[in-house]
Amino acid sequence: MRILVLGGTWFLGKAVVDGALARGWEVSTFSRGRSGLPAAQAQHIAGDRLAPEDLRRLASHGPWDAVIDTSSTELSPRGVLLSTTELRDQVRHWVHISTVSVYQGWPHRKLTEDSPVLDCPPDADETFGYTGPDGSPTIYGFQKAGGERAVTSVFGADAVTLLRPGVILGPGEYVGRLPWWLSRAARGGNILAPAPPDRKVQPVDVRDVATFALDRADVAEGDIFNVTHPQGITFGGFVAECLRVTEGAGQPVWVDDRLLIEHGVTEWTELPLWRTHQGVWSVDSTRAVGAGMRFRSIAQTIADTWAWLDAGGELVDHPRRHVHGISEEKEASVLASTAGRSPS
Repeated sequence: MRILVLGGTWFLGKAVVDGALARGWEVSTFSRGRSGLPAAQAQHIAGDRLAPEDLRRLASHGPWDAVIDTSSTELSPRGVLLSTTELRDQVRHWVHISTVSVYQGWPHRKLTEDSPVLDCPPDADETFGYTGPDGSPTIYGFQKAGGERAVTSVFGADAVTLLRPGVILGPGEYVGRLPWWLSRAARGGNILAPAPPDRKVQPVDVRDVATFALDRADVAEGDIFNVTHPQGITFGGFVAECLRVTEGAGQPVWVDDRLLIEHGVTEWTELPLWRTHQGVWSVDSTRAVGAGMRFRSIAQTIADTWAWLDAGGELVDHPRRHVHGISEEKEASVLASTAGRSPS
């Protein structure tokens, strides 16, 4: 099996490359080389996905049985369309990492793969779309929906696998959601936490996403899969696991949505994974399970991520990391202001 990984030097891309090499596959990677070193056993081709001459040079190294695209997060549909067009004659199957944000109903309603998707042309530029007044839909969702259309318009649905994860966590995470909670648990003290503690979340481990992407590349059948943890974990369980693995002497203080919003706590970022919309963690992954995807426990993901950090794992200096986590001063202020006010 000969595959090309677009990206391949950090987090999901690195996990895909490591998994492919472990299977004995021949691996090529393509990136600008700014976010990490490529695996020594893989053929690395340096270049920019938005430079046609770089893409043509990349194509000259083909053909490949499959592409696994882990690097389209920051690309417009037009950027995705450029790379798929240049590589079309050198690739048999395309595995595209997308997002649950492409759904019209996210994060308000329960979702399956048959739920309607946002409408965005495959050649749209980075300005297409809008973000709604309540934070949904998002420009990001429109852009990723257009990216999906770009791939399928060039390859056809039968030669494309679309994977739609929600939140991906695990060792090597650069966004900083789980690392922030682990660091906060390790610091101890009263920890601001979003009530109710029995609210479920569905993050998925990066290694499980990588394994499933490789499995689908091997099968080479077109399909669409939501990639969210089928069991999930309660927020209370999540915080408890962070405290357990870090041996933090902390205590969560559960404050309900109304009070958090009243005190200006920003959803999704200041308390990572917290969002008030009812459907945000109601994404069905039955199809992926039926196709053989396996999910390790979220407790295991938490433990392995702490082990990685504790062993000196370095967080990439990515812009998205700096928006995650409430400051110590603001957390203390919210806790003081809500003391004695029980969650409703």
